[in-house]
Amino acid sequence: MIKRALISVSDKSGIVEFAQKLSDMGFEIISTGGTSKTLSENGIKVIPIESITGFKECLDGRVKTLHPNIHAGLLARRDLKDHMETLESLDITPIDMLVINLYPFKKTIMKNDVTKEEAIENIDIGGPAMLRSGAKNHETVTVLTDPSDYDAVLKELEENGKVSYDTNFRLAIKVFEHTANYDAMIANHFNQLIGDYRLKNTFTVTFEKLQEMRYGENPHQQAAFYKEPRKTKGTICDAVQLHGKELSYNNINDADGALSMLKEFPDEVACVAVKHANPCGVGIGKNVFEAFRKAYDSDPVSIFGGIVAFNRTLDVVTAEKLHEMFLEIVIAPDYKDEALSLLRKKKNLRILKLDDITYNDEFEYVMKKVSGGMLVQGKDNTVVNMDDLKVVTKKQPTEQQIKDAIFGMAVCKHVKSNAIVLVKDMASIGIGPGQMSRIGAAKIAISLAGERAAGSVMASDAYFPFDDCVIEAKKAGVECIIQPGGSISDKDVIAKADELGISIIFTGIRHFLH
Repeated sequence: MIKRALISVSDKSGIVEFAQKLSDMGFEIISTGGTSKTLSENGIKVIPIESITGFKECLDGRVKTLHPNIHAGLLARRDLKDHMETLESLDITPIDMLVINLYPFKKTIMKNDVTKEEAIENIDIGGPAMLRSGAKNHETVTVLTDPSDYDAVLKELEENGKVSYDTNFRLAIKVFEHTANYDAMIANHFNQLIGDYRLKNTFTVTFEKLQEMRYGENPHQQAAFYKEPRKTKGTICDAVQLHGKELSYNNINDADGALSMLKEFPDEVACVAVKHANPCGVGIGKNVFEAFRKAYDSDPVSIFGGIVAFNRTLDVVTAEKLHEMFLEIVIAPDYKDEALSLLRKKKNLRILKLDDITYNDEFEYVMKKVSGGMLVQGKDNTVVNMDDLKVVTKKQPTEQQIKDAIFGMAVCKHVKSNAIVLVKDMASIGIGPGQMSRIGAAKIAISLAGERAAGSVMASDAYFPFDDCVIEAKKAGVECIIQPGGSISDKDVIAKADELGISIIFTGIRHFLH
């Protein structure tokens, strides 16, 4: 019996060669529109889809394959006598292979200023319908959506005269993944158009593999890096690697943390140093070098083997200092030529360039996989400003302390809870992350700050449950504390601060980061 293949692709990579080999093997080839034209122009005999349906495509191509002659040919089970008798009575020939990739919806929505109408016209209807029909009947129908599968299918046909069930089943699974991704992409795009960011009863997400990785957090863990099929401006997904080894799982995770913090300071010259997903130094300066120096001085030990990110073009003076250090990654929106040349002398240093580094997608979801489910929340985009501040002690903070306090809360927001950050002159001087008790985090931050703690501001991501942090702060020379407030012990904490001569600012805003 003559085999039939229906081919209709938007991505025409390798399709001429593939179709030619099918034709050489005796396949009849049915095709549509642009694909039919491409194949015919390359000397491949093609049966127009209209010859099968007996119906001309209409509505500007919206309807051309939605026909019983197509879907019956795909869905009929060859092992059921009545199915085959029905096909014979209707003069329908079975379709044995389906080669389809869909209208380029993703490519369309990635264009600047794409209209809703353009997006709609690039929603494929007939393609997904045929793919689902063919995949459902995968025992006898081979369905291809990916040009990278062409060679493997041809090899089986050449060696065995048919495609194995296992291959067909694998390809069918790929089809359902493909159509699910396609539909999710459409739904998410239209939700964004209307600004609907509610957490609905069904949470639909889709990601596409960007990078296969050697391993995950540890060498025994499988890992890959996926990106959302949308514009990912200002994210690690859009970073261009200019030099160095391939990014690892931990590199990407830490780089994402560095970028998230950097976005807190779009209007200032900022530098952020990150190690193991926690900031180890953050500085605001008049220029790039000053910002770096402040970040470096915060914790010169922990920055070793870390990531350093800048929100302004990296100059050669700063590059000279970076060149002296062991770092995993440097990230900046751009590099002076001499600075880049110098950094490139370090063989393994990963150098990333990211345009729009300060851009912040305020409506992005934060997702955390848990066993059997997923937690979803909006990003913590709340910024503490002057209107949020309430001084609750007798002692009033100075103007500089208020500036440092706001800066400290911005840093604290990106430190694993429980978190305490000491700051002075718009720079972190001690960061205490991820402790089970707040006093434990405070002691770490104070220890790192050392003598620099005198005259500093202490920032806390959540309220003080006891007055012990105030006592420790006083011992270290801290003069001002900023925290959300809201504890049943607030009165005791304030009373202790008044007794010790420390000012406390309440924000009413908690910044847990678990």
